[in-house]
Amino acid sequence: MEEISRKKEVVKVKTLAKEFDLLQVTKLGPTYTLDAGVSNSGWRSSGPTVFINDTYFDLAGLSIDDKTLFFEAAGIQEAYPIATVGAAAVAGDGAAVIDFMTTSPLDDGQLLQIGTFGNMSGSQLSFEQTVYGRFRIMSFNLDNVAGGYTMTTSDNQLGSLMPTATDRIYCYRVVFMGINNADKTYLVSPARYLLKATAKEEPEFQYLMRLKRSYDLQNEPDVD
Repeated sequence: MEEISRKKEVVKVKTLAKEFDLLQVTKLGPTYTLDAGVSNSGWRSSGPTVFINDTYFDLAGLSIDDKTLFFEAAGIQEAYPIATVGAAAVAGDGAAVIDFMTTSPLDDGQLLQIGTFGNMSGSQLSFEQTVYGRFRIMSFNLDNVAGGYTMTTSDNQLGSLMPTATDRIYCYRVVFMGINNADKTYLVSPARYLLKATAKEEPEFQYLMRLKRSYDLQNEPDVD
């Protein structure tokens, strides 16, 4: 834990981490299935080509102390890109991976919508609710197909890192496998979500207004 001095007060900077297990799926015809014999912990299917995993950072200890969380940085770590297992890869095969940290819980329908709109106009997730988001498309091409690992062809990040008084940060990892991929087994790396933040007290009125806003965002879609 680091300590930094700001205007004669000592502020503790915390690094929070949550991990997601690997995802191993096999395609046969139009449908992918979770492979037996590997952990695939936390993963569930949401349709024939989509897989979702979710967890959350528990900030209840901070909210009990009436403190606001101010984010310094956010990001994800992975061991390797999407790969094929056993059979050789085919150029053009690929998948999209979405990583999201939000101040509001999302159901599968909302997560699928985010795959189209992100947190832009048309989405039920607002800029303010999005702590961090990353959209990537990974695919095999003729240059890397022999290696069995994808190349990242698109990488976009978004989010507000706005302070919050909520007691949870919800974490979602969504994988959209290619509909026209060849029939074979695909492996998506385990991942770690990181948040670097400081917990500080605010003036009572400002904190209460932030607490109310956090509650509103958790319980209804933002319509601004």
